[in-house]
Amino acid sequence: MNADSKKTEKGFKRYKPYFSLLDPVKVQFGWGILAGVLYGAASGFGLPFLLYKVIPVLFEDPRPSIWIMAAYIAVFPIAMIFRAVFGFINTYLISFCGMRVLIQLQARVLGRLQELPLSFYHKNTIGDLMARVTGDTAALQQVLTRVANDLVKQPITMIGAISALVFLAVKEQDAWFLMLFAATVPVIILPLQIFGKRILKKAKLVQAKGGDVSRLVSENLNAVREIRAFNLQKREVKRFEAALDHFCALSMKVVKYNNIIRPTVEVIGVVCVSFAVIYMLQKNIEAAAASMLAALYMAYDPVKKFGELHMLLKRGEAALERIEDVLYADNTVPEPEHPVALGQIEGRVDFQAVSFRYLDDWVLKDVNLSFSPGTIVALVGPSGAGKTTIADLIPRFYDVQKGAVMVDGKDVKSIAKEELRNAVSVVSQDTFLFNESIMDNIRVGCPGASDEAVYEAARQAFAHDFILEMDDGYRTVVGERGARLSGGQKQRIAIARAFLKQSPILILDEATSALDSESEKKIQIALEELVKDKTVFMIAHRFATIKMADTIVVMKDGVVHGMGSHSALYESNDLYTTLYNRQFID
Repeated sequence: MNADSKKTEKGFKRYKPYFSLLDPVKVQFGWGILAGVLYGAASGFGLPFLLYKVIPVLFEDPRPSIWIMAAYIAVFPIAMIFRAVFGFINTYLISFCGMRVLIQLQARVLGRLQELPLSFYHKNTIGDLMARVTGDTAALQQVLTRVANDLVKQPITMIGAISALVFLAVKEQDAWFLMLFAATVPVIILPLQIFGKRILKKAKLVQAKGGDVSRLVSENLNAVREIRAFNLQKREVKRFEAALDHFCALSMKVVKYNNIIRPTVEVIGVVCVSFAVIYMLQKNIEAAAASMLAALYMAYDPVKKFGELHMLLKRGEAALERIEDVLYADNTVPEPEHPVALGQIEGRVDFQAVSFRYLDDWVLKDVNLSFSPGTIVALVGPSGAGKTTIADLIPRFYDVQKGAVMVDGKDVKSIAKEELRNAVSVVSQDTFLFNESIMDNIRVGCPGASDEAVYEAARQAFAHDFILEMDDGYRTVVGERGARLSGGQKQRIAIARAFLKQSPILILDEATSALDSESEKKIQIALEELVKDKTVFMIAHRFATIKMADTIVVMKDGVVHGMGSHSALYESNDLYTTLYNRQFID
């Protein structure tokens, strides 16, 4: 089932699958609902009934003794304490359940984001996805817990109040007319449909603009150097203020429609109560007047809550659509239904008539390549030639539209993604480090590795010495995206990961690009050791880095224009010769 098919479901049915999120806290939720039922019964029936029983005693002639009056009056604070205690228990337990639901929702959405292919991120901004994980899940959580709670508590309150009115009408013969005022409740609910449609429309826009605001924040925080370098501070503040103004304007429209229900119901309720007072004065219904008015008020109060719930459902529906765009997004790189075991991998890689495109334009066109185990391959060519795409297809970051990528004679689509990616190490040009210790960042390459194995990998990557010079050594937290380390240090941490992982297939995406000349020489020595007995794909933008290559593949516009050694290509391939000469002349 995809997001579009889910959107065809209407109203409350759309939320039904998500109430299973309450299963882990069903005991607490059950006690919370019970407390809500007792609260509703005490409010709807209990208070009017007590007023009916107590007030006549207090005003009878002759007056009872002060002690009897005190005992009767004490019933009211005791009843209110009873009501307040169960109201608190209800609110606390439902809030607890709500937090657990929110945690599950956010984990489910983030888990789905981890499953989706990289192509999904080409269509969605990081800021918008952040808003879906945080803001939209919080909106849905509020709907699930509050609706599940109030759909029990408010009907109980209303039923109790109407029952009290019926009871009092039986006792007071002239009070039957008051039931007509309770009959106006359904009439009040009708306008909710009109406001609900408007709320849904505006809420969708608000959720989308909330994503835009998050995107701008994320963009600004990730581009602090560029913004300062180009003096863009004022421009970015203006962009952010404009986005906030638009978001605020849309939010206020939601607030307008969302808050028009309560005063509407209150006005209608006051009018009805006023007519009820006039009627009771005419009929001399004095003994039960206070209890009848209380019951009538309690009958209208749940209607206000129902109006708020209706608006909440519509706002939640907008959030639900954005969440389901993630939960039910097409996974274009699915797990195989019957995965083939990769086993002891040798490292043979074949591209068989591979064609690939991201959106409309073909990035690779009928590529045929075969590499024996242990081959060191350099992929060269101008920007946009398809070099990185070739490398990304091996660990299935994307799937080909035509042809097949084979590892040891097995189509990568038939291999479980986890097993396939365990066989591949990637050292990218833009190294990402987590906001954890250096030890943990290196251990990403092999989570179960011992400390000694991490130290050895760092030595091989020429990172051990600079790590020990830091205040906390291997326990040093590197900061967000490795902010406490230089570009060359981050790159060496990434290379240490590859040493630790020791996968039979290695992808080096300009792995030495961020290093100074001295560090680069050391890393070249380390790489000569790292590439032994591995099938290596080097994405080369600088020709100085391909000295170790056994085979050079020249690409342009997604087509292979030549393949062979440096000397052979330099003599016979005009594209390679031009690229090589241009770089070294520069």
